[in-house]
Order: sequence, then structure tokens, then C-alpha cells
Amino acid sequence: MTAILRNGSGWLLFAAFAGVCLAQMPPSDAGQYAARVTSLNGQVSVLKDNQPWALSVGDSVHVRQLIISGPDGHAMFQVSDGSTFEVFPNSNVVFRKNIPNWSDLLDVLVGRVRIHIQKLGTTPNPNRIYTPTAVISVRGTTFDVSVNEDSESTVVEVEEGEVAVQHALHPVGSPKILHSGESVTVYKNYPLEARTIDKGMIAQHGLRALMDALYTAAYRNPRGIPGIGGGIPGGAGGGSGDTGKPAPPPAPPPPPPSPPH
Repeated sequence: MTAILRNGSGWLLFAAFAGVCLAQMPPSDAGQYAARVTSLNGQVSVLKDNQPWALSVGDSVHVRQLIISGPDGHAMFQVSDGSTFEVFPNSNVVFRKNIPNWSDLLDVLVGRVRIHIQKLGTTPNPNRIYTPTAVISVRGTTFDVSVNEDSESTVVEVEEGEVAVQHALHPVGSPKILHSGESVTVYKNYPLEARTIDKGMIAQHGLRALMDALYTAAYRNPRGIPGIGGGIPGGAGGGSGDTGKPAPPPAPPPPPPSPPH
């Protein structure tokens, strides 16, 4: 169970799951699975003893700790295998909540994170990301995860590699496989949508529509665009056989008839 406190400086999410965390103590080697802060801007904290403690570059976040970013907070974290994750403003993320299963990297409660899973040479590096509505499985890739605070819907966007997305509340059928440039939205009360969005294809359609619009506008207003109009053989403003040259002057009128004798 969680509670959200709102104030003038933004909002912090205080987790009542702190007592649950104490019920399962981290193993002795948990320190090597910590995440180190490599860059930080604004307000980013971890929850200790139900109080937020500000983080700085070089600090470590340990297993089962809640990361909280304020309205201006952004931080990059790195784990021991070289993988990284970024936490963006107004986000709440639990680091390695499910110990000792170290492949469960993050629980994104709300907000946005960007994750890069480093491959171990030619060996896959399995990791899982959890949200209130989705379970995301990866082996080596770069992708974004966004969780809406009100609807708890999850948006997964893949920049590089491949991820498998399964609905956390309606795990029916096979996971949805996303590749580079694809995304999917997972809604709380609906099964995983079957359609993905290919950003590259959207960009191509958008460019094509723009070119079509420019082409149409050019022929609606030929005089305003160089090269359109009478200067184009058979183009707008010219008749059939128009060569773009000025028309010859008209023939002079015939001479008047001679007066009668």
C-alpha cells in the first residue's frame, strides 16, 4: 500500500511497503548488486526510515530502496554489469525489489525511466522490469517505460533491440514482442493490445503526406512557386503543346478593298 503526499515543491511517494521489505533481509552479497549514481540534476532521493535522503553523484542505491525524483529531478544509475537506467522527473522506482532474484531490476510505480541493458559479450543478459500493469523482459536493449499516475497504464518504447511485454493483470496468451522503433500501451483493465506502433513507418507516412500537400499547394497557386506554371511543358497555366516560349504576335489585318471606279 502506498500514499502520496503533495506539497508546494512537488510530490513524494512514501511507501508503506517498508515493513514488508524488512521481512526479507538482503543476502550478504547484496552490496555488489547496488546501483551507483553517475549523474544527477535537481531533486532525487531514496527513502530511508520513511524519510527522503538526497542523493549525490557517487552515492549508491541498495536493493529494495525506493528512488524518488522531484519535478526537476533526473539521475543516471549504473549497475555492476554495466547496464544503466535513467530516472526522469516525478518518478518513483524500486530498485531490485524481488531479492535474491537479481534479474528483476526495477519496479516502476509511476513516472518514466530509460533503461539500457548491457549484453555480456555474446551472452544474453536477462532482466525484468515491472510496472502496475506490465512485465517487461529484456536481454540486451535500450527502451523507455512510462507509467501514468492516474490510469496506471504503461507505455513501452523500444529504441534498440527487442523486449517481450506481458500484461501483469491479464497474462493471457504469449507476450508481445517489440523490436526497434516499436511501442505498445498496456492498459489496466484491458488485455494487452495487439497492435504496435512503428515510428519509422509513421515518419515515412508523415513525410509523404507533407510532400503531397506541398505538391497540391504548388499547383493551386502556380505563380507563387518557381518552375510551376507556363514554364513547364504541359504544366498548370499552359495549354496543350505549350513550350514555355511567348506566343507569336497575331497576323496583321488584311488591307481594305480598293474603291470602285
